[in-house]
Amino acid sequence: MKQYGFLGLGIMGSAMARNLVNAGYPVTVWNRTPEKTRELERLGASVGDSPADVVARCDITFAMLADPAAARAVCFGDDSVLAGMTAGKGYVDFSTVDAETSREVKAAITARGGVYLEAPVSGSKKPAEDGTLIILAAGDRALYDEALPCLEKLGKKILHLGAVGNGARMKIVVNMIMGGMMAAFCEGLALGEKAELRVADILDILDAGALANPMFRLKGAGIAVGNYATAFPLKHMQKDLRLAIDLGDRLSQPLPCAAAVNEQFKEARKEGYGDEDFSAIFKVFT
Repeated sequence: MKQYGFLGLGIMGSAMARNLVNAGYPVTVWNRTPEKTRELERLGASVGDSPADVVARCDITFAMLADPAAARAVCFGDDSVLAGMTAGKGYVDFSTVDAETSREVKAAITARGGVYLEAPVSGSKKPAEDGTLIILAAGDRALYDEALPCLEKLGKKILHLGAVGNGARMKIVVNMIMGGMMAAFCEGLALGEKAELRVADILDILDAGALANPMFRLKGAGIAVGNYATAFPLKHMQKDLRLAIDLGDRLSQPLPCAAAVNEQFKEARKEGYGDEDFSAIFKVFT
């Protein structure tokens, strides 16, 4: 039976790894903070000593890491993915990173005889728990086909977008749009409150018309009662906006709206909201 690894057990990774374990797959997990492996171990997962140990044990290893720096550290650092990589092993990275990081990781994996697939996901805590993420894969098609049964336990829509880098760029574009929508939404709610309009009425009107969407419906309900329980950390949204602006610079594409929104999210991080949900951007407008 094939063995599967999972590196990174934060908000998203823990839910995704749990779905694989609950689906009956033999999974070996690792996290920089070992305490986060305990729940999965109780569910039947094995625990690896390091990324190298997990990769050495497994046929395919998945990773869900916080940012490009974390993705590089787990791949290239001490006791890293590369240290355990041998010919024929697969590495599937769900992390949101820039295309250049994806290509560097891919080159290092293939130099060891392994195969690589980038697969950033669109969705936050609840879709990760429900197995309804959107998976934006790119890279080795044979590995994609081999990993697809696992991916189908994690996502409701799974795409193969071609060469490595396309998945990373697609995720950055999607999250740039999402961050802009959230900032405009919160700015409007704050203006409405200042104008003595009821937030509940604003939300009801938005949900009845062309602006209706699941994000406004879900996040608006939380904002209305001051609930910013973290589904997607604000600091990660700001990181993705920064990656989008960097991509725009590389392509000479003006991004004036994204640049302004990034400054708002930076201000929210400065105010100490980085670990709260990204809807906490509302607080900088009030």
